[in-house]
Amino acid sequence: MSTALELSRWQFATTTLYHFTFVPLTLGLAPFLAILHTKWYRTKDDQYLRLMRFFGVLFLINFAIGAATGLVQEFEFGMNWSAFSSFVGDVFGAPLAIEGIGAFMLEATFIGLWVFGRDRLSPRVHLATAYMIWLGTWLSAYLIIAANSWMQHPVGYTINAQTGRAQATDIWEILFQHLTIFAFVHVLLAGMLTGGFVVLGVACWHLMRKRNTALFHTAAKLAIIMLVPVSIIQLYWGGQLGIAMTDVQPMKIASAEALWNTEQPAGFSVFQIGGFTASDPTPSFDIEIPGLLSYLATGSFGSKVVGINQLQAQQQATYGPGNYTPDIRLEYWAMRVMAYLGTLSMLLALWGGVLLRRKRLDNAKWFHRAALVGIAFPFLSNFAGWILTETGRQPWIVYGLQKTANAVSPASTTFKVGLSLAVFVALYVALGIVDFILMRRYARLDPPEVGDEPAAAVTPIPGY
Repeated sequence: MSTALELSRWQFATTTLYHFTFVPLTLGLAPFLAILHTKWYRTKDDQYLRLMRFFGVLFLINFAIGAATGLVQEFEFGMNWSAFSSFVGDVFGAPLAIEGIGAFMLEATFIGLWVFGRDRLSPRVHLATAYMIWLGTWLSAYLIIAANSWMQHPVGYTINAQTGRAQATDIWEILFQHLTIFAFVHVLLAGMLTGGFVVLGVACWHLMRKRNTALFHTAAKLAIIMLVPVSIIQLYWGGQLGIAMTDVQPMKIASAEALWNTEQPAGFSVFQIGGFTASDPTPSFDIEIPGLLSYLATGSFGSKVVGINQLQAQQQATYGPGNYTPDIRLEYWAMRVMAYLGTLSMLLALWGGVLLRRKRLDNAKWFHRAALVGIAFPFLSNFAGWILTETGRQPWIVYGLQKTANAVSPASTTFKVGLSLAVFVALYVALGIVDFILMRRYARLDPPEVGDEPAAAVTPIPGY
């Protein structure tokens, strides 16, 4: 495999994971701000207005940096992966085009109206802009997930005999296949967990320091009310997505378990040492729950799960000689990081729910500290989930249709890609530092009183 190809993969992985730091937080904070706005509109209670402005600043910082980093990926499709874009761009590009000129513009336009129209629009219209932001962020996510799901399971297309390129035959199937629905709900739930834990962690930081206690008790309460059901549903829905993925990419499921040979029923390995290579398929240590993998993969504890060796033989028979297994060790641990952190997130949310019910939330120092640490849980889980999803498809860039090795731009060279990768990494480190400093600074401020001039508190965001 050429160095230019490997560097191109590293570059896209770097930009994607970095961009996905900001996307889930946008997805989670958008509905939270709409709820706060609604409560203020209906009750005229100033605490909701103060919280809306406070967390609105964090939302805007996150959105600005997230939008800037996402644009780079669009250029990489043409510059690093021109063979991919030439072959399937007529299909893959459709949902991305709709997202760019439709959903993203909707989102950006109404963010502008929400920020700058606060004292210019009627209260009802201003409230409507908050809901349009919510709609725009979720619609944008849906269209991107639709494009990614097509790469995972290409449908609704044909190969043009004259051009040798893929062309769409059923746009509705491309946009609304069952895998897209499962993946979209999974991503939305992940976003709500991300936004909820950021709100909870920031609120607990203020509660721990006895600052604006009544105000941030309300924020923590709203976050916990959202996090408890969402964290439980997410664990269930992740299993449903696993079943859907088994139908279209059984190799990904077998690799995530390091299951080398078919088993019926198949157990789930909680933890193992060794067993991640074909030359050493038997772990030296293993803690296994009997039948659980069968349930996670098929919904039945007694079902058969096909192993890596058997799937490798099937794919060689279908697609010709080659290695069709992803990085087994990476898949195994990515799946467990995602699942275990998801479980910890649920337990932390339930702990908060118990404290809230017993009216002990404001003085629960250990919970406050745990909530601060818990801010990292959904971000790390999101990273692990994307790694599992994208590396588990390898060696395919479009599953069963085009290999990653055949998708790279012919003009790419080691020097060009290496130089741009170094520049991007340096730029992203700088942006990451700026984002952390800004988010930390404004998260630690006291929300301004209603009627106060907000300029001192939110100087980088004029008009808000």
